Amino acid sequence: MDRCVVLVDAGYLLGAAASLLAGDPSRSRISVDHATLVRQLRERAEAETAQPLLRIYWFDGAPDRVPQPEHRRLRVMPRVTVRLGALTRSDGRWAQKGVDAAMHAELTELARNKACSDIVLVTGDGDLLPGMTAAKEHGVAVHLWAVQAAGGDYNQSEDLVAEADERRLLDRAWITRAIRARDTAGPCAPQSAPGPEIAAILSAPLPDTAARPARDPEPEHTPAPAETNGTGAGAARAVPTPKDLAALRAADRPAPVKEQPATATLRWSSDKGLVERQGPADSPDDAALPTLAQLTTAEQRWADREEDITTVGGDPFEVGQVFARRWLSRLGDRTLLPRLAALYPRIPHRIDGELLRYAARFGLLAHKDDQIDEHDRYAIRAGFWREIDLPATGQPTAGQPLQPARPLT
Repeated sequence: MDRCVVLVDAGYLLGAAASLLAGDPSRSRISVDHATLVRQLRERAEAETAQPLLRIYWFDGAPDRVPQPEHRRLRVMPRVTVRLGALTRSDGRWAQKGVDAAMHAELTELARNKACSDIVLVTGDGDLLPGMTAAKEHGVAVHLWAVQAAGGDYNQSEDLVAEADERRLLDRAWITRAIRARDTAGPCAPQSAPGPEIAAILSAPLPDTAARPARDPEPEHTPAPAETNGTGAGAARAVPTPKDLAALRAADRPAPVKEQPATATLRWSSDKGLVERQGPADSPDDAALPTLAQLTTAEQRWADREEDITTVGGDPFEVGQVFARRWLSRLGDRTLLPRLAALYPRIPHRIDGELLRYAARFGLLAHKDDQIDEHDRYAIRAGFWREIDLPATGQPTAGQPLQPARPLT
């Protein structure tokens, strides 16, 4: 077949790019525009082989082989197939398992079945040498691409380089069209300011010290850079905890209700394990709002799952939007919407727990302790509120953020 195929070792491509651009092979040091990168790979492969592209295979590792958000974005792109190996941690370092074997198997199978005339390999691993040799014996031309190495050193197996039919270099200019170094000065550098929706949630006023229960004093806390409200005005404030917001909300209630414990009105299910807690302390507003599962039929559940697999990329903000869009479109009783608005910026704990469990499907759990990162949790909730708009009429419209029931300063 007169077609070309590209096999990408993502660990090599992105690790070498990080070394080149950031001086560190850690992929957390770079930001990748995957759509641009895939387009560049396709255009260059078709130009250098003079053959149309059949497919790009993207080989990468993931904890427990669970697709991460970047893998979900890639696998729904045209002509891209993602193959995942395991990602394990040993001696404080992450290591891929099974990726080389999967690349070797795909390489030899494509050549044996004469599925293509040219194969482009973006890798530096010498373990693929037998596969490259076998592909050549089946009449396939093998092109080996290297990422420009930091400091001019080699970052590919010399035997692999010697065996390839054609060799090309992906230089810094080519790499930086789709990959750039993150704007960080080191691991302790402050994070970028949050978006306006997240900033609105983080900037909710904290209760006065007198509003806190006397029996539960809290230690002095100096907020980290990630705990600022992103406005840059004055000193950084701590991120309001569920208890903070509950105490503040209790202070605004009429006297008969004000005697309730603060923790009875705000119980986010974002604690360890995403445990959904129920009990007599749930507020009437919380209990009146149905969960997405209660609003979803078996047919809709099947369609939702297919949409999650094929179209949802898995970014935290996007996940919150998708969940809210489904919940809002299936809510029959529109008189419940003002009750939801009155709870802003928090989400009723039953719906919040369901939202976070839904987000866990997209690889957003921190592998070390099976929790969603705090910043991602705020992004998920901000996406939820961004999708739900409740103007004065109580009817949702698209494109405008929710108007809060009380001002957030």
